[in-house]
Amino acid sequence: MMESLHGCKNLRRLCGWEYRFNIPSSSTFSRGFAEFSKGRRMQTIHGAMIKRYYGDKLAGHISRDSTAIVAREKPAKKKARPHLPKRKPGRPKKGTKVVPRPPRRMDIQATRTLAENLRDLPGECDVGSKKNSKGYIETWTGYRLHMDCIDGDIPVSAILTSASLHDSQAAIPLAQMSQERITNLYDLMDSAYDASQIYHFSNRLGHKPIIDNNPRRGKKRYMDPPTRKRFGQRSSVERVNGCLKDNHGGRNVRVKGAAKVMTHLMFGIIVITVNQLFRLLL
Repeated sequence: MMESLHGCKNLRRLCGWEYRFNIPSSSTFSRGFAEFSKGRRMQTIHGAMIKRYYGDKLAGHISRDSTAIVAREKPAKKKARPHLPKRKPGRPKKGTKVVPRPPRRMDIQATRTLAENLRDLPGECDVGSKKNSKGYIETWTGYRLHMDCIDGDIPVSAILTSASLHDSQAAIPLAQMSQERITNLYDLMDSAYDASQIYHFSNRLGHKPIIDNNPRRGKKRYMDPPTRKRFGQRSSVERVNGCLKDNHGGRNVRVKGAAKVMTHLMFGIIVITVNQLFRLLL
């Protein structure tokens, strides 16, 4: 950025600096970036942009998916989970005190606000794994970016979590965030989101969920041709993820910490959003 400002007179003047010696030092840029990250400025700007230019329109589909974000930092040490005594199979003896198991995250997300759900999601750097398009397991150290995109390849919501978090755990918070910004009809997701809690929450919002079936312990259920054709619109989120990584710094994260990494990614997401909204207006 600083090299571009020193070499391009027009860019320097657009940023408000007439001469080269007016350009601040790298430490000043670093402090400014830290303030942007601490105040979540870029997330606020992106949300306001979506509400202003698309809030009064009706979106046909929301495509939901996540992508791996490789970071240049060591994974955080995992916290020890509370030890729960193993239950013996069958009915417990009379008078035996049974320790209730804590509820699962997805079971209580629908009853909480967006802010509460976001605080509950892990955000530290760790190791994640995911099956790629060829069926092989890939692992990486860093984070996982969850994103909602609408028709026209416009990203409307994004959440950064630990790399080890499963895609389904961020589906309901993403739906809550998108619901505050736009109105849509269909929710398109791959088989990683095939869970009853996600189906119920999507229906509660008045949407039609179209989720690829995960066979697990049974036979795979295939979609009928019209539903399969509509499900093909889900490729929009994959195009946005690819564009973010190939053209807007998604593969070259050089900052550390979840807040700064998210700010780095949000700069690229905002550029993509502006480009696609501009094409929509034309």
